[in-house]
Amino acid sequence: MGCLGGSMATAAARRAGQAGSAAADAGRAARSRYGVARPARRARARPPRAARALLSDMDALSDDDEYTRRDPQISSLVATRGDASGAAVQRVGAAVCCAVERFVAVGETIADDNPDVRHSMVLACKEARAAGRAIERVCAGADGAGMVSAARALLAAVTRVLLLADMVVVRQLLLAKDKVARSLDRLESVSNFAEFVRAFTEFGGGMVELARLTAERRADLRDERRRAQVAAARNVLERSTLMLLTSSKTCLRHPGSASARENRDTVFCQMRRAMDLIHYVVRDGLPGHDDHSHEAAQWEAGTALGSLRGLTSQVRAARARGGADAPRRRALASTLRALVERTHDFTDSAYTSHNHRQRILALAERIAYELERLVAVAVSMEEQGATGSGAALESASVGAASAAAELERALVEAARDQARDLGPLADDARRLASDLAHIASSCGERESERLHNIASRLHEQLDHIIEVCKLLRHIAMSETLQVSAKFAEINLRIYGPQVVTAARTLAAHPGSAAARENLDVFVDMWAWLLADAARLARELLDLTGERQDKQQYSSLPRPGKHGTTSKPLKAVKLDSEEQAKIAKSGLEMKMMSSEMDAETEKWQGAAADENNDIVKRAKNMSSMAFAMYQFTKGEGRLNTTQDLFTQAEYFAEEANRLYKIIRQFSYQVPAGTTKKELLEQLDKVPTYVQQLQFTVKEPTVGRAATFSKVDNVIQETKHLMNVISKVVTTCFDCANKYKLDFTGLTAGEAVRGRGAARDEDPAGGGGGDAKPGGSSGDTAM
Repeated sequence: MGCLGGSMATAAARRAGQAGSAAADAGRAARSRYGVARPARRARARPPRAARALLSDMDALSDDDEYTRRDPQISSLVATRGDASGAAVQRVGAAVCCAVERFVAVGETIADDNPDVRHSMVLACKEARAAGRAIERVCAGADGAGMVSAARALLAAVTRVLLLADMVVVRQLLLAKDKVARSLDRLESVSNFAEFVRAFTEFGGGMVELARLTAERRADLRDERRRAQVAAARNVLERSTLMLLTSSKTCLRHPGSASARENRDTVFCQMRRAMDLIHYVVRDGLPGHDDHSHEAAQWEAGTALGSLRGLTSQVRAARARGGADAPRRRALASTLRALVERTHDFTDSAYTSHNHRQRILALAERIAYELERLVAVAVSMEEQGATGSGAALESASVGAASAAAELERALVEAARDQARDLGPLADDARRLASDLAHIASSCGERESERLHNIASRLHEQLDHIIEVCKLLRHIAMSETLQVSAKFAEINLRIYGPQVVTAARTLAAHPGSAAARENLDVFVDMWAWLLADAARLARELLDLTGERQDKQQYSSLPRPGKHGTTSKPLKAVKLDSEEQAKIAKSGLEMKMMSSEMDAETEKWQGAAADENNDIVKRAKNMSSMAFAMYQFTKGEGRLNTTQDLFTQAEYFAEEANRLYKIIRQFSYQVPAGTTKKELLEQLDKVPTYVQQLQFTVKEPTVGRAATFSKVDNVIQETKHLMNVISKVVTTCFDCANKYKLDFTGLTAGEAVRGRGAARDEDPAGGGGGDAKPGGSSGDTAM
């Protein structure tokens, strides 16, 4: 019992040690970055690592009942600790006190430099110093009681200092934003080039400082949507700066040109809008700034997918509670109205096919009917206290949830249909802008009718691309993609027509170098925006299960048992620190995935890939490796470690099939050094497949062991991906060197020239040498 008491006392004192470590981390971060502490803004910014651990620990003790229960236990353990643990606890207390002193020194420096928070900061530092000394006394044994209360007091004091320092940082950012806003006002009012040069120089200095502060603030934000919004605002400011320069020069050179002034005013408006967004994000969550109803309506917008999932959650809650009271019924009605309103973006779009439109409308009506049934049953149960309505409630809930799931699939399919067209649309729009610039510079107003025709076509393409971005936002599964889609739509809507406006300025002044430069810059911006939209479409096609240039999971096993483990592992998510540890391996696997994509593109260029199983399997593996890379970043469809392990199992199975197909392909290759190299690389595949399968099947207990297994799975997948990439490259070299006909090559095809059929089914998963624990039925789709 003495040993047990000593170890528990040491564990209790470790909580206080974590508080000191939090203070030390915060102090080091403050000294190394600005001379001010970089704290966690309430519910938004990221505290130091040790502080985050301490916050979660102390939150468990924040309840009064819990505190009352544990305080005497821990205090008595500290008072009765043994000699061996006592020395360790005393060292912890001294280290905590020293760390707090260093932390408080930084806080006092902040107080000296910022008179507006000096009084509050000095008091907070005084409390933190007293709390640190109290921890030291408890650990030294002079005061054995109150370990938990001392640790809580230290945490509260440290947090108060961090919040005050955060207010200083926020104020610095807002002052930098206001300085840029004032320089914009001055730029807008200049009347000659000399004054413009001076004003633009001042503006550039302010923009550099604002960019630095917003980058650091974005790194501190924990909220995904806020990070994405700051990134979008920074992107607008960065890209708009050059347009501001050229449009202002053109406006000064041609003061009577209405089109030149429109260009300039549009850039000013968009830059001010971006700074307003930065202001909104920075102040969000601060004390006294919780009411942002007007600003939130401007920057926050719901999605159809979000409404659907909210509706599904409400239906499940009603089902679990056995009914829905009046407030919950009103919430259901409100969510339904929002959902129907957002589906109008799909049904009202001129580019949505008739079949998709009719299906969406029918499913929306079905959801409304099922919810009406659900509400009627809930009202009946509330008024009459009916006990026999459970079956009716269950039926209505299941019907509503089923209709919501079907509507979600219908919306995703409708948006995906249009997303596939975005690449060609962007290419056409880019060519139209180039043609517009050429006509405006070479022909001027003489070709006004031709200029007008191209401008009309460009506006049509712009409307179509904006509609696609709007639909993509509705099906975006992450807040980052939602914000990206929203700002892609906004920027295209605002800056797209300005390409035509800049072309008209140049057509009216064909000899103007300033107008020519301005049009070139707007055309470049147009190309950037189109590239952003195309990238967004590719990412969302990836996440929704289909992509034009990547064939996702063709002939993969259905979910179920595949001979790996008899009992499923507990699914957990990696935290940010664990993701950071495996980020390097994930990035290396992403690079290998890109190399594999490049190789399969060569095969696609040589022949159609629909009859080439080597290309199919390689593309499947590239897609799976990309999904595993996204997991290392906390993104994508793989949400838990169990998802990753299942994906790795599929990856090994697909590598096994590819091995068999390439073995068959090798029979066509004439003897020589190339064939020898191919077989040498190919013979490594089964070894790596087996290693990956063993790693996936290895049982784990505890979070640390699970993370170690995740790291091992990523490493083994990376090794297998590396050898597969080399094998595919050598196959392509052989096909080119010996002019081999590899179209139609499949796992079940008889080998040309050998007269013997292979013992594999068309999916490549059957046969006598199939994977251990698998079956041919596993691979049927």
